[in-house]
Amino acid sequence: SRLQLGLKRFHGVCILGFNSAEWFIADIGAILAGGLAVGIYTTNSPEACHYVADNCSANVLVVENHKQLQKILEIQHKLPHLKAIIQYGEELKEKRPNLYSWSEFMDLGKDVPDTQLHEIIKSQKPNQCCTLIYTSGTTGQPKGVMLSHDNLTWTALAAGRFIMLQDAKEKQELVVSYLPLSHIAAQMTDIWSAMTFGVQVFFAQPDALKGTLVDTLREVRPTAFLGVPRVWEKIEEKMKSIGAKSSTLRRKVASWAKGVGLQTNLKRMSGYSEVPVNFRVARHLVYKKVRKAIGLDRCTKCYTGAAPITRETLEFFLSLNIPVLELYGMSESSGPHTISLPHAFRLTSCGKEITGCRTLIHKPDGNGNGEICFSGRHIFMGYLNMEEKTKEAIDEDGWLHSGDLGKHDKDGFLYITGRIKELIITAGGENIPPVPIEDAVKEAVPIISNAMLVGDKAKFLAMLLTLKCNVDVETGEPGDDLAPEAVEYCQRLGSKATKISEIISSKDKAVYAAIQKGISAVNEGAVSNAQKVQKWVLLEKDFSLVGGELGPTMKLKRPVVAQKYKDQIAQFYADAATPT
Repeated sequence: SRLQLGLKRFHGVCILGFNSAEWFIADIGAILAGGLAVGIYTTNSPEACHYVADNCSANVLVVENHKQLQKILEIQHKLPHLKAIIQYGEELKEKRPNLYSWSEFMDLGKDVPDTQLHEIIKSQKPNQCCTLIYTSGTTGQPKGVMLSHDNLTWTALAAGRFIMLQDAKEKQELVVSYLPLSHIAAQMTDIWSAMTFGVQVFFAQPDALKGTLVDTLREVRPTAFLGVPRVWEKIEEKMKSIGAKSSTLRRKVASWAKGVGLQTNLKRMSGYSEVPVNFRVARHLVYKKVRKAIGLDRCTKCYTGAAPITRETLEFFLSLNIPVLELYGMSESSGPHTISLPHAFRLTSCGKEITGCRTLIHKPDGNGNGEICFSGRHIFMGYLNMEEKTKEAIDEDGWLHSGDLGKHDKDGFLYITGRIKELIITAGGENIPPVPIEDAVKEAVPIISNAMLVGDKAKFLAMLLTLKCNVDVETGEPGDDLAPEAVEYCQRLGSKATKISEIISSKDKAVYAAIQKGISAVNEGAVSNAQKVQKWVLLEKDFSLVGGELGPTMKLKRPVVAQKYKDQIAQFYADAATPT
């Protein structure tokens, strides 16, 4: 039916909507009909949608509902290649030329002879492009990552085998699809690997990330689950707040079990295999119940990726006998490059290369830290219509330069130590990776939600801080009310504050002192004086997707934050003297 609408070879079919069967069908249909499958983030503005649709010369746009349709109607006049719009999630509110409901669209295909489709399929070659993934560059316009048939099919098989996904003929694997399908991680797991191994896919509710995900997990009880760090952090926060409300005895038992769990799992990690008696008791009393409560009782493969996760969160789940395994890669490598395995992982490492993939640490320093470069059949074809950018990414020898800094340990495990681009280079010429310092501050001061270090080309480091608050479930807009755990924290400090604005306007003595104490403690452990945080400020609003400070996978968009809060940052450096 794509053909009936006049989809031309290598033109885009853009899909704008939450994960659903129709999303999969539109995507695979676009590829079989010889077009390019292109996901667009549902959070994109009309302008951002226009950029993608225009960039890939889209012939067809598939939208979920009236709300997404409105964005497209706003920009339709600027899309010369567009021939049809299809809406799948709800009935059409209005008739328009070239606007089809899903069922009308399905009926169109009835008149196309199968031979016509088979001809197109037969003409396709493994090294031709079939999918575009638009990477949300933290700077500049997004780039269309061109992935070939071979990129997708080879990676789906290689990664699935590496993590020992079972073929449906042996054992039925189950997954929940909820991460944005316009992102490579969800696409690789939910569509391509699932298709390769016959995995059963369940679709979550569109508000999954606003709180209904755990209900879906409990209902489906998946055997494999991939969460971005923010998902694991939310589960951790929820569990901690439930834990805080339980009886003293229960709390004592849980605390004992967590101690046992962490020790046993850390030993396991180093190669011990015996299971102590206290661990078996704890498994029976605590771990099994916890897993059941979050729907992960059948899940043998719990993964995290797409952004850095803190050691604290990894240890929290490890202590409950839920090893959360890190993987690492990028859109430009069709998703994964290194993956941790239950029998081969190290805390804070991203694991080892998938069989058939190679890593080069480019220009390592004295500690073995250098730029991580990849090679293998998973490396992308290039960026659509951006030859210069492609040459920046893939060097003459075919190595893909990731822009990430990292090193291998003696056992061949890969550790990411920072981003080349996000390194802060102070006026004194010190190179400072911000993430470890930010994580340390968040760990030292549990009331803090987000922390961003600044100080590029400046004499000293300073930090923007936000507090944990309640978020509007509908809009995703962070509010002024402190989150329950933040209110509890304030009470323990002897502060009566319940709102962020109260803390800031009164410069709440107890809270400000606690933050300073935490930051001073982090500074105690700093590698050098240049790495100490000299000043900080509390912002009135937490970072969010809506606010633009966070990307679709909840990655911090540093340039956006720096621009948005430039006055506060300027204030840090307004006085000539360096604080001591």
